[in-house]
Amino acid sequence: MSQIVLPQSQISYLSDGVSLRSWLLTTDHKRIAILYMISITFFFFLGGSAAALIRYNLLVPQGMIQSAETYNRLFTMHGIIMVWFFLVPAVPVTIGNFMLPLMLGARDLAFPKLNLISWYLFMAGGACALYALFSGGIDTGWTFYTPLSSNYAQGHVAAVVIGIFISGFSSIATGLNFIVTIHRLRAPGLTWYRLPVFVWSLYSTSVIFVLATPVLAITLILLLFETLFHVGVFDPRLGGDPLLFQHLFWFYSHPAVYIMILPGLGVVSEIIPVFARKELFGYKFVVWASVSIAVIAFFVWGHHMFVSGQSLFASVTFSLLSYFVAVPSAIKVFNWLGTLHKGHIRFDAPMIYAFGFIGLFTMGGLTGLFLAALAADVELHDTYFVVAHFHYIMVGGMVSAYFAALHYWWPKMTGKMYPEMLARAAALLMFLGFNVTFFPQFILGYLGMPRRYHAYPPEFQVLNVLSSAGATILAAAYLMPLVYLTFSLFRGDRAPANPWGGLGLEWQTPSPPFTINFVVTPVVTKGPYEFPKPGIEPSDV
Repeated sequence: MSQIVLPQSQISYLSDGVSLRSWLLTTDHKRIAILYMISITFFFFLGGSAAALIRYNLLVPQGMIQSAETYNRLFTMHGIIMVWFFLVPAVPVTIGNFMLPLMLGARDLAFPKLNLISWYLFMAGGACALYALFSGGIDTGWTFYTPLSSNYAQGHVAAVVIGIFISGFSSIATGLNFIVTIHRLRAPGLTWYRLPVFVWSLYSTSVIFVLATPVLAITLILLLFETLFHVGVFDPRLGGDPLLFQHLFWFYSHPAVYIMILPGLGVVSEIIPVFARKELFGYKFVVWASVSIAVIAFFVWGHHMFVSGQSLFASVTFSLLSYFVAVPSAIKVFNWLGTLHKGHIRFDAPMIYAFGFIGLFTMGGLTGLFLAALAADVELHDTYFVVAHFHYIMVGGMVSAYFAALHYWWPKMTGKMYPEMLARAAALLMFLGFNVTFFPQFILGYLGMPRRYHAYPPEFQVLNVLSSAGATILAAAYLMPLVYLTFSLFRGDRAPANPWGGLGLEWQTPSPPFTINFVVTPVVTKGPYEFPKPGIEPSDV
């Protein structure tokens, strides 16, 4: 009997060479996305373990760890790993890397080899940072404020700075790759206003990658020279200006907040129309809200410095601009609600995660308005109110969006379905655990508990114990998807090509996709959200 051999173009990327070498040398965007996913999952649970130890320490007023120096190293480790090696790359380099060519009708990114190099740069940067954190650690916090970070006794600061500097090149390479791909590799008929919102969000994120990351790189190089060679840039002992570091650092780091959150906004804009079976309400408003966020984000860095001694005129200006940046975010929320109105809503796991994102992101955004007000910020700046606000946006919002994207596109990525009831339970548990963990911290901050202290007055213990109990629930909610998604790889039901009924190009390929994505380049004739009107059957359209 003769053996049937499929053409190379019709072999799944998962079965097209299964050796370790074939994966480590691959230029297939899908495999590189999986490599990124494995990497950031490792960093996520490592950073999460540090967070668990922080909450363990805060169970009692005097601290369970006892040593303030150890506690400082612990929250620095948590911040560095979670911000630089999970939150910044989470959605763009995993979900974005996998889905962007599929959503454009392309066979790969514009520069496949550069894509692989970006992963190696990311891993090299992570290795440098982990070496420093586990061979002595640093206690500067993830912001590296000078002159604390340029203290010459801080021997491992240089290694962490080098690690983040290297990983920054990974971000720049990814951003450049995405921009060129979106401009040059769109399928015939895929005009700008037919692009999925997720693609627009990746485009806006990539612009921030390319324009803001070099500023961080230069800042870290200057800090490195000061630390190693005593060149006076930021250290006042050497004639430097420590506020200059804060200006340069936050000029990158506030736009970086939207590097983390813009892709999540795009994910929710993809999920809600599909599970509400309605066209996205106000598509152009949502698109230009993404672009507006990317632009305005470059003009609000000074709101991190209201208590740092900058001029009153600067503070008032940054306060007003901080209110402006909330407007496009609010537009997105209103458009999502407009899409949901009178929709035929399905409460599958991706939709529940998306609802969780909307609730947590809205709460984080509204509390950010308190911190944009000068008088309130003076009172709340160095308290747990800021910790709660930051985590509602970055962890509650961003991680909810990441899990929403992971569950939404998991059948497409792997060709397998996960246990739906377990996924729904995990989504609900995460929303519950997160609020129990971080909402008490708003109250703690309002009452005056300072952040970054390993001990606290006894009157704050009840709220801290409640927060630590919530962290236990949250940890279980994070572990559940790791278990059932892994299980689905081996025992999950086979996924159809389009399990959710989406209209994007990614759903016109098999699950998992072919190695080259599309055997025949698709031609686009309509937008990605043109669902039939409520009450009209698809056959009637």
